[in-house]
Amino acid sequence: MRLTAWLLTLSLCLPAVTEARRPVRRAAVTAKAGKKSRRRHGVSRSVPTYTRGGLPNIQAHAAMVVDFANDTVVYEKNPDEQRPIASISKLMAMMVVLDRKLDLDQTTAIIEDDRRLALRGARSRLPVGVSFSHRDLLHAVLMASDNRGVPALGRAVGLSPDQLTAEMNRKAQALGLGHTSFGDPTGLDDRNRSTPREVVKMLRAALKYPLIAEITRKATYVAHAIGPKRRWTVEYNNTDVYTRTGSYHVLGGKTGYTDLAGYCLAIAARIDGRGDLGMAFLGADGKMTRFADFARTAQWIAEKKPSVTAVATRPPAAPSAPAASAAPVPAGATSAAGAAH
Repeated sequence: MRLTAWLLTLSLCLPAVTEARRPVRRAAVTAKAGKKSRRRHGVSRSVPTYTRGGLPNIQAHAAMVVDFANDTVVYEKNPDEQRPIASISKLMAMMVVLDRKLDLDQTTAIIEDDRRLALRGARSRLPVGVSFSHRDLLHAVLMASDNRGVPALGRAVGLSPDQLTAEMNRKAQALGLGHTSFGDPTGLDDRNRSTPREVVKMLRAALKYPLIAEITRKATYVAHAIGPKRRWTVEYNNTDVYTRTGSYHVLGGKTGYTDLAGYCLAIAARIDGRGDLGMAFLGADGKMTRFADFARTAQWIAEKKPSVTAVATRPPAAPSAPAASAAPVPAGATSAAGAAH
């Protein structure tokens, strides 16, 4: 009798215990789903406001915005600080190649030396042993930042990688870029350095080449292999996301990245209310930050229509050791990550 009474009491208690646990479990599942949702939609991530103190809230370490119509500086932040520029270097390399009358319809095969030179960079879609037209290689270099295409095009105009680098340095001097220098033709070498002010000048010079301007503002392009794998194709997307979104009237530009350079962007665009502007954003921490910096700047210009140079105040230096970006780069130093974005 006692056992029966105890079992009856237990049976009455169990549902209450089970029901008491269910809401807790549902609450835990709901909280977990909420966290996933916030991560998915970016709710929990802090997003910088588009202005700070009346100026565009630029997150890149250094930046410059210039009105191409009258050479007026619209905005600057550490404009003369020399920094690695990663694949923005390819603008200078392709100017040198085009100066030497590159035949766009001829072909060049990718060789093992090209692969070795680009080994530290991002994955290439130009296989060793496959030939491409020079037109296709230009698109691969300028749109997708393919490192193997750079030495291949140099070879097409009779220049070794070292000779191409030397010609890039001579071209920089001829353009009056006294704080711009190159250690290799791809941008993988962090001795490839410039300032925001001179990057804008380099960009302006590059966009005077109709072919560079045309290619760098394209959204997509399909390259075709030549030879035994003739039907093999590569579809490239421009690494500049604004060429694909259509949000802005992009005139051309180039992205870049290495570990030391950070995420970089040189871009020219037509902004409502101001005209054609050249911009350089160097040393952003995030891949999309450089594009957000451009958007913040474009919005600020369209809304505020600044008539005088806006100068971002430099934050006071921390009492600790100097920042890595200010440290001298040893000869031949390269980043672990590739100049590809």
